[in-house]
Amino acid sequence: MTTQPVRIEHSGPKTASVVTDLPFKPQLVKAVFRDVTSLHVSRPAAWAAASVTQTVLTEVIDGARNAAAEEARKRLIPKDLISAIDRNVEVEVGSTWYLHSPTFHGLMGEVRYADGPPLSLRERRGARTPSGVAGAHRFEAGVRRLLGSRGVRAVPAMVRDLDGIASVFLTDLARDAAKVVREGGVKRFGTVSLVVPGEPAPAPLLKDSLLALSTRRGDRRTVGRDDVLAAVTMQLFGDLRQRAITEAAEMTRNTSAN
Repeated sequence: MTTQPVRIEHSGPKTASVVTDLPFKPQLVKAVFRDVTSLHVSRPAAWAAASVTQTVLTEVIDGARNAAAEEARKRLIPKDLISAIDRNVEVEVGSTWYLHSPTFHGLMGEVRYADGPPLSLRERRGARTPSGVAGAHRFEAGVRRLLGSRGVRAVPAMVRDLDGIASVFLTDLARDAAKVVREGGVKRFGTVSLVVPGEPAPAPLLKDSLLALSTRRGDRRTVGRDDVLAAVTMQLFGDLRQRAITEAAEMTRNTSAN
């Protein structure tokens, strides 16, 4: 039997060891932030954004894994992604990517000009490729690592879609975090209400922990951890939002906000 080398763990803050296990590294997160803002990004903010992205992609992959399991497959294919989104509206994130992926062509519906003619796919995408789409390839290593941790593999087309969704989601999260800094707080929350036909829609309820993120404290030059968590309230909703915030806050609890 081959003797395995003993791995020595150095003592230090609990957060440090957790961060090394994140599939999306803080350095990658900061690179995405640099694409959309010149603001400084604190280490806790980068760790929080990496944690949130991991939570979201894990939920997407688990949904796709469940769809594949129904056909006794462990190798994910693009139709599993569509099934995951159809079954759980909370994971419909990074939607800009859908216009750029063959997986979603024909599923987006037809968009027309006011006078009738349909918009071409090129027109719907826009003249400039969003940075989240252009930089999607940077997420491949993290996506493959996350797939392995969930006990599944994926065909290249599925990996490409997961790369794109992760990249576009994190880019949107970075933009909203920078907006929180500039505006001094959250001006809107992402919400979806499920109603019974014929009955009035329920009043939206936000927990105190989410409302606390709506007012910002700190300088206007640095994106802090709480700015990222506030941006999560704009990007996500439901149980996924609460879990993403809780997991990111737990991971960074031993660090300061900036």
